[in-house]
Amino acid sequence: MEHNSGYWYGEGADDRRARAIELLQAFRTYRASEVAMRRRTRDSMSMGENDLLTLRYLLKAERESRVVSPGELARYLGVSTASMTAIIDRLEKSGHVRRGPHQSDQRRIVVTPTVDTDEEVRRTLGAMHTRMLDAVIGMTPEETRIVIDALSRLQNAVDQIEPVSEAAPAP
Repeated sequence: MEHNSGYWYGEGADDRRARAIELLQAFRTYRASEVAMRRRTRDSMSMGENDLLTLRYLLKAERESRVVSPGELARYLGVSTASMTAIIDRLEKSGHVRRGPHQSDQRRIVVTPTVDTDEEVRRTLGAMHTRMLDAVIGMTPEETRIVIDALSRLQNAVDQIEPVSEAAPAP
């Protein structure tokens, strides 16, 4: 990829737009690589997208010493409780999660990942996480702040997208 510092061509609006487009394209390329990596991970673990998202959520909650209910998982994934039950059934059958009663309220059900699940996810994703860390660990604090700010701005931009409403019928 050829980099143009703008030194010879100035900093006009066209140059700023070209740099912005180049940056957005780099983010899109990274996102495509990440999506492909997630697909390969799901395939290697024989899981669907929501199954893997459920495991990641449960493992994070476990690290934070939080208990998770099926309802919380359904809200997180944006699926019905019936769909969440099917996901938990599948993950329980494959040995990735356990259902059990809540410690203080025996009427509530909590879902927890198994020890084997944590080890499998670490085995499957560990090398990739190490490569990602190695790719950015040498960045200066200023470079890190610039990337974080850019990602935050992009997140804010896409979070503001409103659903398209249907046009009102003609009179």
